[in-house]
Amino acid sequence: MTYRCQCNKLLTICIFIVMLLSIGQIAFAGTEYRASKGQILYVPVYSNIFSAPKKIPFNLATILSIRNTDMWNSIKIVAADYYDTKGRLVRKYYQQPITLGPLESTDIFIPEEDTTGGTGANFIVRWTSQKEVNVPVVESVMIGMKSGQGISFVSSGQEIKDTTR
Repeated sequence: MTYRCQCNKLLTICIFIVMLLSIGQIAFAGTEYRASKGQILYVPVYSNIFSAPKKIPFNLATILSIRNTDMWNSIKIVAADYYDTKGRLVRKYYQQPITLGPLESTDIFIPEEDTTGGTGANFIVRWTSQKEVNVPVVESVMIGMKSGQGISFVSSGQEIKDTTR
């Protein structure tokens, strides 16, 4: 009986420690601050996904969302280029850079019926700023509806390096 009681106390202490550690991680994650003068971002996009077991395509509409998170400074969107599953350029969305003011957002919409990107499509987004600013939030939001069923999910942009040949 005392062995069981000691095990329960030990288990309770372990759970309490894990909870404290996870709370600490959450608190510290919110204090991480990223500033930059520009980035190149890779943003996954899915024109369609497949439902099992017959690999039936489920087409998705996509919104690429670019949000300036800086409260005082503008950023310049230099490019938002759309690539297909094979890595081929499908479409360039900005012929000239556009400026996003503080907390301003812009988006690009790709309709459900546009499946040119395929399951491995992506955007390459390039942005710059005159001085270090909060990095923007760049995400793709996919949504689709068919036969009364809907699906939606988000993919976040990932910073990549410009590796020249």
